[in-house]
Amino acid sequence: MSDLKVTVLNALHRELGAKMVPFAGYDMPVQYPMGVMKEHLHCRAEAGLFDVSHMGQVIIRAPGGYAEVAAAMEALVPVDAIGLADGRQRYAMFTNDLGGIEDDLMIARRGEEMFVVVNAACKDTDIPRMVEKMPGCEVIEITDRALLALQGPAAEGVLEALVPGAAAMRFMDVAVLPSEYGEVWLSRSGYTGEDGYEISVEDGRAEEMARALLAHEAVQPIGLGARDSLRLESGLCLYGHDIDAGTTPVEANLGWAIQKVRRSGGKRAGGFPGADVILPQLVEGADRRRVGLSPSGRAPMREGTPLFADETGETAIGVITSGAFGPSIEAPMSMGYVPSDLAAPGTTVYAEVRGKRLPATVVALPFKPANFKR
Repeated sequence: MSDLKVTVLNALHRELGAKMVPFAGYDMPVQYPMGVMKEHLHCRAEAGLFDVSHMGQVIIRAPGGYAEVAAAMEALVPVDAIGLADGRQRYAMFTNDLGGIEDDLMIARRGEEMFVVVNAACKDTDIPRMVEKMPGCEVIEITDRALLALQGPAAEGVLEALVPGAAAMRFMDVAVLPSEYGEVWLSRSGYTGEDGYEISVEDGRAEEMARALLAHEAVQPIGLGARDSLRLESGLCLYGHDIDAGTTPVEANLGWAIQKVRRSGGKRAGGFPGADVILPQLVEGADRRRVGLSPSGRAPMREGTPLFADETGETAIGVITSGAFGPSIEAPMSMGYVPSDLAAPGTTVYAEVRGKRLPATVVALPFKPANFKR
């Protein structure tokens, strides 16, 4: 018998004809009958509905309110949690003592509490980490709510019809709004590079709401396959692939997520795991960098492909961490790590594919500009 966990929408995925695969310990849809390519393009043109209920949802409270919660969170992440305005969300990372990324997450301020969303594969370590390392705080894992993502240019109009007030939100706003499906927790964000929302809804109303969204002619269900090509076109990291416990935020080109107040010379500089590694890297740079790569030809260069400085060198200089064909850019695309002196756009490196060295050009990320509603 499978020991895979299921989301509350599992039966709906099967009814819709999804091909199911194991992912992060869950039985998840990788694609529907439309196929990955068409799902990808549909999300870019109209709207796609994703089931992301496998991710961890957490509420954190403390007797001292948000200020106490945020101060405790800042001991775990290098970002400005204290300065986060009410109703706003921010990208963050749990780091370790060597500066590596233990997980990436979203933190949101909702009045006097913090709402956190963490990756499915990491939630069983993230939640105990917060319980242990945030003394005085109450860390509550939310286990009775599904999480949907509605992404694409039609998302605003579709969701506003079901949840009045959604259209007024800006990118990275969060809100708790009433709807026909009970109270929904919204964030105007996602992981496709498109405008859209993540929607937390009670388990008991999730399928009803998903069916209502799918009833709109603009909305199609989208699986993990298209999720991966969408986020890669947008230059977004996938935890466990492009970033991990051995990768620092600076190496990963995520220094933008570390606000001035937490950097050297800032009012609350340091004080997070790995600060003695990360803060000098922010000033001096890291030895290697995550870059975009545009392979020659039409064949994608996949994860794990070694990279070389030239066609004859014996020692690999880096590795590809994600690679796929980009349906919107109509070309193969990859991300990977190279030495910093080879990270400038326009540099040519070589990937070894089936014993042959093939050239790839370092390019600026993202491959496709984001379409967020600022």
